[in-house]
Amino acid sequence: MRIGLVTEGGYPYATGEARLWCDRLVRGLPQHEFELYALSRTAEQERARVPLPEHVTSVRTAPLWAPADDGRSYSRRERRRFGECFRELVQGICAGAPDPFASGLYGLAELARERGGLYAALRSESAVRALESACRAPGASGTVRAAQVTDLLEFVDELERLLRPLSLDWYEDPGGLGAADICHAAAGGVAALPGLLAKRFCGVPLLVTEYGVQLRAHYLAQLDARREPADRPAVRALLAAFHLRLAVEIYARADFLTPGNAHARRWQEKCGATRERLRTVYPGMEADRFASVGEAADCGDPDTLVWVGRVEPTKDLIALLHAFAEVRRAAPGTRLRIFATAAAPGYLADCRSLAAQLFPDEAADAVTVGENPVTFEEIGGPDAPSPAEAYGAGRVVVLSSVIEGFPVTLAEAMLCGRATVSTDVGAVFEVIGGTGLVVPPRNPRALADACLSLLRDPERAQRLGAAARARALELFTVEQNVAAFQEIYLRLLAKGSARPAGEVPFARPPEARVPGHWTSPTWAEPLPDPSSEAAV
Repeated sequence: MRIGLVTEGGYPYATGEARLWCDRLVRGLPQHEFELYALSRTAEQERARVPLPEHVTSVRTAPLWAPADDGRSYSRRERRRFGECFRELVQGICAGAPDPFASGLYGLAELARERGGLYAALRSESAVRALESACRAPGASGTVRAAQVTDLLEFVDELERLLRPLSLDWYEDPGGLGAADICHAAAGGVAALPGLLAKRFCGVPLLVTEYGVQLRAHYLAQLDARREPADRPAVRALLAAFHLRLAVEIYARADFLTPGNAHARRWQEKCGATRERLRTVYPGMEADRFASVGEAADCGDPDTLVWVGRVEPTKDLIALLHAFAEVRRAAPGTRLRIFATAAAPGYLADCRSLAAQLFPDEAADAVTVGENPVTFEEIGGPDAPSPAEAYGAGRVVVLSSVIEGFPVTLAEAMLCGRATVSTDVGAVFEVIGGTGLVVPPRNPRALADACLSLLRDPERAQRLGAAARARALELFTVEQNVAAFQEIYLRLLAKGSARPAGEVPFARPPEARVPGHWTSPTWAEPLPDPSSEAAV
């Protein structure tokens, strides 16, 4: 079957877990034909595309970072039609009404489909005036009512970027998303917009996968924005309302939703997703990468704690360092190795400074150069060229986050057979499943006590590590992930869709269509009639 895979800021360009998950899914289903539709966030991102397997037949990219002015200007009648649709959209945003929002969204999509892009219209004075009227109308929140002209202009500018998928030419092309058997959005939010339109215009079944809920991610980003000097509460409120209305529409219209954990599933259910269209599918990881460590008899240095991940404020390494100070007081020979996959430079500098203050360099005598019991290292360095070797450096792996979606590093530590101590955030408790210790977040004392209990009882740590590896092999492998999506694809295709009456799935066998990257004007020429003179 033909799968239209839609991504935003990920596969086949960006690095990270989103890109890895998509790549593993595509490579795990070579019997299907994948067409990639990528919404890119930066120009730099598009310069580094990963190698693609042969059954990926086409890649279409739409930049969300570049101006999208197509030079199209509307007639008076078209401007009137745009104004009606846009007023419905912003009324739904400001008043929190789902029906006007959906009507306005699809109305704008129909206009863009028939008459061209929305760039100029969305940035017009009439659009700003319509937004201002919606902000002042009954039902709008006090924060939205207080919006100034600069707030309205900033929101309209951001809204134009978010709605660019409405103007894409991906839907009507015979080889485009509208002709796919299934549209699979690799995330919610803007990434699912093309899928919504392909479903509405062409009846393509829509599958939405969320390992990190986009609405939740937006809310967290807005919390961070409050600390910025140029914080605009009205803009934040309008953007939050737009993303909420979009999430509700996606969850209502998608044929099937696959949250990556129960934490994400709860968010989707609260936004209106029905349980019969939900199935939790855990992300798949390459267990073979961690087999050498996970199956080894050596359980790592018994006096070493290991932390692996991106060094940033949400990981709360400050609390971990204070917890380690408590551990050192009770067990002076213990060491902490922090392995960074990436880092926010300012936060990394703060952590290094705190480590230097809490733990003066240790020296055996007056002439020996001292060493700090806390080390900051990078994955790929001489002492840890791979993540598996980083996890294998110690007997206990620690996660100290205050915010998590699906804790990938925790699942990797489990595949390595390591006992874990984690904070109870996001899907941590669901992933651990009783094979590790879980403590409240922002509680260095509880974190220290849990680490000490495992350091003092190596047999317990070994038992927990073995149980953790068995659980991870059962739930978090690429094989189980790919098998789940293969089943879901077949289920969606068997269920049927809103395609024209009489159209039967698989009516055209795969061999009837030459994959896109083989096509050329020569291939496209019709073969001569055998009975004609040209054939002779």
